[in-house]
Amino acid sequence: MNRIDRLFGILLLLQTKKYVSADKIADQFDISTRTVYRDIKALLEQGVPISFEQPKGYYIVQGYFLPPVSFSSEEANALLIMERLVSRFADKSIFTNYTSALNKVKAVLKHGQKEKLELLSESIKFQLNHELLNDEFDHLSDLQNAITGQCIIELDYENNNKEISKRRVEAIGLIFYAYNWHLIAWCHLRKEYRDFRVSRIIKVQNLNIPFTKSDHIPVSDYMKLLPVNY
Repeated sequence: MNRIDRLFGILLLLQTKKYVSADKIADQFDISTRTVYRDIKALLEQGVPISFEQPKGYYIVQGYFLPPVSFSSEEANALLIMERLVSRFADKSIFTNYTSALNKVKAVLKHGQKEKLELLSESIKFQLNHELLNDEFDHLSDLQNAITGQCIIELDYENNNKEISKRRVEAIGLIFYAYNWHLIAWCHLRKEYRDFRVSRIIKVQNLNIPFTKSDHIPVSDYMKLLPVNY
């Protein structure tokens, strides 16, 4: 991350909470506290009204940014619930993108709303058998882009027998069932639609080649073929 992006990220972080300590900023962006002090100074020099209260931390003087949109406390709470679900049922790429988007929402909340949201955040827990979920992958965002871009991708895929193969596929959808994400795609090797469990995908490469098959079935139709009862 370059310094411009980091400074913008620090500004967003300061807007999402009432107070943020130097240590928290350092941990968030993997930098030293000395660098935090320099970055805060740079933001001050650009006219951002940042103040400090011992021992709580840094904060932006209220009223600096006028919210371009307003959210009710109920809307913000709903987004917080979704963050918990995303953290358990999506992968790292989706969770990172969702957290970034949620931070932008938090940035436009009033101070009182932020305090209530932080209290709610500490009061919501999500317990699920971790053995049922496999979150050791980071491909959902790339797969989404392949679906919307209608581009052929190449997968390094490990099957049930631990055998690894390369597959060129045309991704048509993602389905969550049996506690796993599954990529539904037309496989160029097998000449048929195949179900690839996302947690077994080792690598995704976008070949930037348009789909060669023009009559893909809707994902809703493929779902009817799955061995599960919806």
